[in-house]
Amino acid sequence: MKRSRDREASELFAALYPRLAGWCRRLVDDDGTAHEIASESFTRLWARWTAVDEPRGFLYVTAANLVRDHWRKLERERRAVRRATTEAAVRPPQEQDDPSVRLLVQSLPGRLRVPILLHYYADMPIREVAVLTGRKEGTVKADLHAARELLRVHLRRSLDPTR
Repeated sequence: MKRSRDREASELFAALYPRLAGWCRRLVDDDGTAHEIASESFTRLWARWTAVDEPRGFLYVTAANLVRDHWRKLERERRAVRRATTEAAVRPPQEQDDPSVRLLVQSLPGRLRVPILLHYYADMPIREVAVLTGRKEGTVKADLHAARELLRVHLRRSLDPTR
C-alpha cells in the first residue's frame, strides 16, 4: 500500500511539477522563487496526501496563496526601502503608472484574484475553479468578468495618463 502511494506521488510530481513551477515563474518573475513555491506546494500536499481529494487543485491553490504571500513580502520590502531613503534620492515609480499586468492582477481583491490566477494563468476550466474555490460556476464567471473590467480600467489608466 505504501509503495503504491509513493509511486502515485512520484508520478504526480513528475507530471505536475514542471508546469506548476512554470506557472509560478510567470507570476513571481524569478526562477528560484518559483521553484521554492512549487516545492513548498508539493511539501504541503505530501503532508495532507491522504486527506486531499484533488491534488492538482490543492497544488495550484496552495501555490497561489504562496505567490500572494511573496507579493506581500515584496511590497513590505518596497515600503521599507521607501521609508529608509529620502524622497529626493530615490523616487520610486508609482505602481498605478506601471502597466504590468502582473502588478495589476496583484492589486485585485482576493476573491477576484484567485479565479483569475487559476483560470487564466493555470489554465483551469471554470468548472474546476468553482470546485476549488467553493463557489458556483455563475459566481466564478461573474468574478472573472468583474476582474477583467477592473484590469481593463487600470490598464487604460496606466497607458493613457490623460484619463
